[in-house]
Amino acid sequence: MTRLEVRGLSVAYGNAIALEGIDLTVEPGSVVSILGANGAGKSSFLKCLMGLVPARSGSIRLDGVDITGIKPHESALHGMAMSPEGRRLFPELTVHENLCMGGYLRRRDARFRSDLEQVFGYFPRLRDRAQQLAGRLSGGEQQMVAIGRALMSRPRLLLLDEPSLGLAPVIIAQLASIVTAIHREGMTIILVEQNARMALKLSDYGFVFETGRLALEGTSAELLRNPDVVDIYMGDGAAGRSAPVLGGPVSGGQA
Repeated sequence: MTRLEVRGLSVAYGNAIALEGIDLTVEPGSVVSILGANGAGKSSFLKCLMGLVPARSGSIRLDGVDITGIKPHESALHGMAMSPEGRRLFPELTVHENLCMGGYLRRRDARFRSDLEQVFGYFPRLRDRAQQLAGRLSGGEQQMVAIGRALMSRPRLLLLDEPSLGLAPVIIAQLASIVTAIHREGMTIILVEQNARMALKLSDYGFVFETGRLALEGTSAELLRNPDVVDIYMGDGAAGRSAPVLGGPVSGGQA
């Protein structure tokens, strides 16, 4: 199990500040949700963890090891994998080939084939479509491939960026049950979602980002009862809001 510690993390794109002074901890074996409107910095946070964008300041430690400034190709070596927003599959490769790309660094590992079977166990539909081009799958099937590809690197920390985006409710429910199953295997998971209600029901703890800052945190049960969170992120039209303002101070930190 993996512990993530982020202290004073800031990220900028030129003069535009995406994240500023983020302090948070993800406890081993937990599912943590990160909520926020469009432009709040959620995806930038995940990209910085993976080395896709550099930190302007601050530190990232994974199991006590400083991984601030790692290169993207080093993230798998540190036990991280991400299912990105928009899936980002190789559309001209088959489902099987996409999954194998996720485990490329460990393709000679004796456990490679059993891990592939485990992915097919999570997503039985992918077994039937193993030789089909990924670009011809439905949106839900492509999301299954994206998560399965991330799992093939055998990560200790799994990052899921908007896995429910654009999917039908029945597919979202299936993905939610699979995330729960993956967590039961001991995986530490960070879930970025605009579907706040689903995210908090799946997670143990939540962080709310607003315009690049950590505005609120607490157990998922506490956030589900917080009237500001309910009104801003679960009320009518919540998905379309871009810059909400939460009342009250940031809590003292995760226990």
